[in-house]
Order: sequence, then structure tokens, then C-alpha cells
Amino acid sequence: MSTPVAPENMKRRQQLVQTYKMAKKSDTKIGLWMLGAFIVGAAIGFGLFYILPGSGVLGLVMAIVGALLFGILFMMIVFGRRAQKAAFNQMDGQRGAAAAALGMLRRGWKTDPAVAFTKQQDVVHRVIGPPGIVLVGEGSPARVKQLLINERRKHERVASETPIHEIVCGNGEGEVPLPKLVKHVTKLGKNIKGAEMTDLLYRIKALDANRSNIPLPKGPVPTNMKGQRGNLRGR
Repeated sequence: MSTPVAPENMKRRQQLVQTYKMAKKSDTKIGLWMLGAFIVGAAIGFGLFYILPGSGVLGLVMAIVGALLFGILFMMIVFGRRAQKAAFNQMDGQRGAAAAALGMLRRGWKTDPAVAFTKQQDVVHRVIGPPGIVLVGEGSPARVKQLLINERRKHERVASETPIHEIVCGNGEGEVPLPKLVKHVTKLGKNIKGAEMTDLLYRIKALDANRSNIPLPKGPVPTNMKGQRGNLRGR
């Protein structure tokens, strides 16, 4: 029996195929959208390259090349956006969905899923990056807010000078929807630099070492999207 290959170990083509299959489960028209985008892009590319200097066979070849380049570009942009939307729709409402989405953050960010949780499976994830410390909660708003307050106090003890941001991921008032979570986090500003980040990570490590050794809540967690983030963003 073959062993499933992790997304980060797949070739680019395999990742694209897997992402397309995943997206098609909830977006049955993604193929038509991609085809339409390719046709529109190809038409624009053909027109632009056709007016370039050159005539006869050379001009036609250049126009065809331009059509292919623009067609593929437009198709990949549409594919990336619709695949990302489909992935978020599939994860929305699942426990751990916020952690999977935060895994799409690029270098310079450190995501720690489920640093705190309740018996009712409310969870707080932590992200450390340029904005400072970002605590992201998901679950019952009332319980999550109290959980966030508790985590803020713990982190203030070891990093009192570092900005701490609190976010509740959800679709209610004052909450950040899952599809907008990553963008919201990256727009929190740049408050700490490289050297400060290293010192902060050391302090956070000390904090985590003193936590009770409590097992994580049981149940499935959505597949991490980090290995597919390039595909989901498109080109």
C-alpha cells in the first residue's frame, strides 16, 4: 500500500492537480472559469503581441506566443483565487481551521496551534511575527474571549513590551472571517525586528515550557495548507 506524499514533497504539477481536485469538490464550475479566463487572456495577449513590430509568419508566431502567455497567466490567477476560496469554504466551521489558514503565512512568521483550549474545544492559536504576538481564538465567543484574556496575561509576564493582538475568528460581529484572517493578521503592522524576534521567541519558549502537559483536544483537524499556499495564491 502506497504512503501518501506530503504536499511540500510533491512536484509542482502534482500539487496543482491535487489542489484542483480539492477545489472542484466544492466549486464544480472552476474548470469553466479557468477556461473562460484562458480565452480572455489569450485574446488580449494575441491582440497586444499582434501590433508589435513584425509581419508575416514572425508576427503570427509572436501573437500566438503572447496569447499562450497571457492565457495561462489569467487562468492561473483565476485558479488560485477560486481554489483558495474553495479551500476556506471546506474548512470553515471546523475546529483548527484558523490554524490551517495561518499556516499560509510566509517566512518571518511562527504559528503555534492550540496553545490554549477548553474542554468544550474552544481554541487559541498563537502567531509571532512583525506585528508582535497575535492570539487567534475560535469557538464560542464568550469562552474564547476569556481564554484570550488569560493568554494575554500569561504572555505579558514574559513579553510586557511586545504588542499583543487578540482576534476571534468567526462570522459574528467583531469577528474576522476565516477567508480574511491571514490578510487581517499581515496588516497589523510591523512592530518588532529580527533581533527582537529572536529574543521574543526565546521568552515564549520559556513560557511554553512551564505550561501543564495537557493533551490536545481529540478530533480531526483540517489539512495544513502551507504546502499548497503557492497554488492557492495563484501567480
